[in-house]
Amino acid sequence: MTDENAHSDVVADGGLSAEAQRVVDEIEEKEVDFLRLQFTDILGTVKNVAVPATQAEKAFTEGIYFDGSSIEGFVRIQESDMRLKPDPETFAILPWRDGRSARLICDVINTTTGEPFEGDPRYILKQAIARAEEMGYEINAAPEPEFFLFEEDEEGRATTKTNDAGGYFDLAPKDLASDVRRDIIYGLERMGFEIEASHHEVAQGQHEINFEYDDALTTADNVGTFRTVVRAIAAQHDLHATFMPKPIPRINGSGMHTHLSLFTEDGENAFHDEDDEFNLSETAHSFLAGILEHAPALSAVTNPTVNSYKRLVPGYEAPVYVAWSDRNRSALIRKPAARVPAASRIEARFPDPSCNPYLAFAALIHAGLDGVEQGLEAPDPVRENIYEFDEEKREEYGITTLPSNLGEAVDALQEDEVVQDALGEHVYEKFVEAKTQEYDEFRIDVSQWELDRYLEKF
Repeated sequence: MTDENAHSDVVADGGLSAEAQRVVDEIEEKEVDFLRLQFTDILGTVKNVAVPATQAEKAFTEGIYFDGSSIEGFVRIQESDMRLKPDPETFAILPWRDGRSARLICDVINTTTGEPFEGDPRYILKQAIARAEEMGYEINAAPEPEFFLFEEDEEGRATTKTNDAGGYFDLAPKDLASDVRRDIIYGLERMGFEIEASHHEVAQGQHEINFEYDDALTTADNVGTFRTVVRAIAAQHDLHATFMPKPIPRINGSGMHTHLSLFTEDGENAFHDEDDEFNLSETAHSFLAGILEHAPALSAVTNPTVNSYKRLVPGYEAPVYVAWSDRNRSALIRKPAARVPAASRIEARFPDPSCNPYLAFAALIHAGLDGVEQGLEAPDPVRENIYEFDEEKREEYGITTLPSNLGEAVDALQEDEVVQDALGEHVYEKFVEAKTQEYDEFRIDVSQWELDRYLEKF
């Protein structure tokens, strides 16, 4: 059993580590008033406990306690006390709070054992990273979360009315949200992001801002921060930002294409092979084969809402077919072009931005590593447009499809021990419980579409 007061940010003499002390000094120097200690629940919602900045040192040395029984999927009422352990590497001042508030992302500690809480999604991802490290790999990730900007009504509630008529890569005057994207980028940069590009996406009101790849844990932290910044700065423009996968029917939905690569301990890209036709190593082929093998179960985690499966339909650029390609965007996994060996990677195109990034990355990593451990062979890439295939041709190519709804995805998860192990017993059970309830509520509801179609007809 670990001493619950043991803390990596406390040095032997009881003082702060150099990194924690740097944060405390910066808080004083920049006159920060409040700290938001952030963590994420199983469904991916960012939670926070706000404390006065004067409590910073205590937060590092003792942690901050909270009631875990109030958080989705955490613990029962009789075992409710949890402790937040701030990660000093995640300190950032919130740009929309006039510089007087800052945040620290926290790990959750079980106060009974002093060990990391097994229901903490950040811990789940750390476990996946540890598995990769045991195999001699470091994991880099780079997501592309898309989002919509909608106008608010007179009472400040979200509508589905877009504030522009722009399309893919359009400029002003059609892209009226370019100023909003600019302010979002400024806010992200002030929080330490390195922005690669931003542009209007295919659908009206849809946008994408790409940030630099990083290690998997930092990237998952960044996804949560990204969603928070986008929403906060959009609200300053009287707009509502949503990462809902398919808020408007019959147009493109929002994805979160996720680029992944493995690097060896000496800094070499384990996915690159100059002699391969696709410049992908045997490790890369096995890794992507593992993701294809476990894709149905993965979709429950990477596409975790009822609405996710309104996006995953043919005809709207969302991948539904379990295949890979070096050029074809209708496949589940794509091998993007790489200018240098370090950039060789694979792109999983099916995740969407409603997912919990910690759980999604952990599941993808475990699935890929399972492929490497088993030495799975990837099928031949499909360079034709799979959307144009009929069922007979898909069978000829051995191409299957993702689950068509959340219920089928949860069923697939319940049959896949690799993805279950990725989540851990606690998270797996709570996740399946929550998603089964969500899908059951959807099944028994009567939609407006049904009323419009059947009420007067029958």
